[in-house]
Amino acid sequence: MEEHHMGSIRIRKETGKLFLDFNYRGKRCREQTALDDTKPNRLKLEKALNIIEAEILLGIFEYSKCFPGSSNAKKFETVVEVKQANTVASKSTPLLKDFAELWFSEMKVQWRKSNSRSVEANLQNHILPVLGDKEVEAITKADILAFRSVLAKKTNRDGNPLAASTINHILTPVRMMLNEAANRYHFNSPYIGIKSLKVPRSDAHPFTVEEVRLIIDNVRSDFKSYYITRFFTGMRTCEIDGLRWRHIDFERKQILVRESYINGRYSYTKNDGSCREIEMPSIVHKALKDQYEVSGNYDYVFLSNRFKPYSLSYITKKVWYPLLESLNIERRNPYQSRHTAATLWLAAGESPEWIARQMGHTTTEMLFRVYSRYVPNLTRQDGSAFERLLEREMSGGKNE
Repeated sequence: MEEHHMGSIRIRKETGKLFLDFNYRGKRCREQTALDDTKPNRLKLEKALNIIEAEILLGIFEYSKCFPGSSNAKKFETVVEVKQANTVASKSTPLLKDFAELWFSEMKVQWRKSNSRSVEANLQNHILPVLGDKEVEAITKADILAFRSVLAKKTNRDGNPLAASTINHILTPVRMMLNEAANRYHFNSPYIGIKSLKVPRSDAHPFTVEEVRLIIDNVRSDFKSYYITRFFTGMRTCEIDGLRWRHIDFERKQILVRESYINGRYSYTKNDGSCREIEMPSIVHKALKDQYEVSGNYDYVFLSNRFKPYSLSYITKKVWYPLLESLNIERRNPYQSRHTAATLWLAAGESPEWIARQMGHTTTEMLFRVYSRYVPNLTRQDGSAFERLLEREMSGGKNE
């Protein structure tokens, strides 16, 4: 495999048009475009360059197909013809793009709509442009690792490298497809032995009671009930943002979590444990009663002036972060309100099993793994209770 150097998008001074500058088979290649130097055009070319570099790295780049009529294409024409001839002669299993279509149609019936859209987007935007034209049996472990290397060089909308969790998420359909194809066409899956990238542990960073009080006392009045509910129920963002009045039981003081609201669409909850009844403390019960006076005639509990749920990005950018900044509270994502509820429940001495049910966990394992270190700080139970028990029992009650 040839040594690979990152390409770039440059501007030709004479014309003001953008061109691609990259290396292929040890030679520097420049390909002119008719695109002006604008942000949308640069984004379009960056996407194209990512695909070109990925195909070069994997050894499947066809110059004439990408740049028909280019003088450079003729130089590499012979190499491409030989490669194509070898591909035709050896073809015995479907191309990944064809198998992906079959696999996706079979799998999507058992997925949530949000998951189906995510997988489809990863197939179209990342996987198939690079691996789609390769036979499933011809894809090697080296191809997968090279593809992962390409992903590691990509950036997100903010210009930052893709996170390890994002790369793992993109590669999941690749693993599933190749394992299934290997089973159907009787070959060894190349994905065996490839481990997911290690994802840095994301620690819980809950708010203190004083910080919660500051936030609730100073937030916009139309969001006060929203944040009281977030902080004292531990609901996930996708559970609260599309919350409907039909799932509020004022008589039993319960919030019935039955669905998730993601990207403007409803789907069933994350898993069986997520389908639950959350007990409302008095402060939440009152907040929702107040909210009912505002939006009780509509379907949604918390809604915008367009009578639809607010988008997460709007609440986060327009309400949440500006509020934290104005209060001089450390910037934290909204999900920390869920962590806050968990630590406050633990601090109050609630049963771990009850807390797990409130949060939609089927066991207490995650509860102890994620939150246990906050309990000593919040409850001052740092082992001294156990020490007192031992002193009392082992001394035979002499100290009583």
